[in-house]
Amino acid sequence: MKPTGHELIDQEIGKQLGEDETVLLADGLESAFLGIGRQFSHAVAIYSYKKTIKNLMRQGMDREEAIEYFDFNIAGAFVGDQTPVFLADE
Repeated sequence: MKPTGHELIDQEIGKQLGEDETVLLADGLESAFLGIGRQFSHAVAIYSYKKTIKNLMRQGMDREEAIEYFDFNIAGAFVGDQTPVFLADE
């Protein structure tokens, strides 16, 4: 059976993190996942801004709605030190 998006991400994370490390992943944005980065003493998930907007548009939003949703609900959501980072690749 072919691994799903989540399983592939879990495999990639497993290769890059130590045994006691974890990262916080953004739900539903598997197609925008780029990899793992480090800030200070912890790891964070990195996502593509461009791919995130495209993902939101595939869910039925137009570009303006997707950008507004991203700005308010994703980029504006601080969930602690492990808040994912979005690469400004637009």
